[in-house]
Amino acid sequence: MNSRNEPPSSALAQPLRPPSLGRAVLYAGLFVLGAVLGVAGALLQPAWFPGGLLLALAAEAGLCVGAGRAVGRRGGAVAPALGWALAVVLLTTSRPEGDFLFAAGAGSYLFLLGGIAVAVICATLAPVRQPDGGPARLRK
Repeated sequence: MNSRNEPPSSALAQPLRPPSLGRAVLYAGLFVLGAVLGVAGALLQPAWFPGGLLLALAAEAGLCVGAGRAVGRRGGAVAPALGWALAVVLLTTSRPEGDFLFAAGAGSYLFLLGGIAVAVICATLAPVRQPDGGPARLRK
C-alpha cells in the first residue's frame, strides 16, 4: 500500500513525549502558584466567612481556568489544581503539639469539598490538545 492511501495516524497512537523544558517550568510554576493560593485561601476563608470562602473558591477557579486557557492544554488547569490540593491536604494534618489550621466547622468542609469540586470542574472543562491538521473532521 502506498502512503497516500493510508489513513492518518491517531494522536492516541503516537508515543508520549516528555514536555519541553519551558513547558515543564511553566507547569512547575503553576503548581507552586496553586499551592500558594491554597495556603492563602485556607487562611482567608475562616477569617472572613462567608465572603472569604467565596473569594478563595473564586480565586482557585480563576487560576485554573485562566491557566488552562493561557497554556491551551488541560495540563495548564491540572497543575495549579494539584498544587492547591496538595497544600490544603498538608494543612489539614495536625501537629504533635495539637495545633491545626482547619477547625471542624461547616466553612472548613465547604472549602475542602468545594475546592476539590472546583478543581475537577476546571480540569474537565479545560481545552484539550487537538491533533495537528485542518479544521475538518478526522477520517472524512
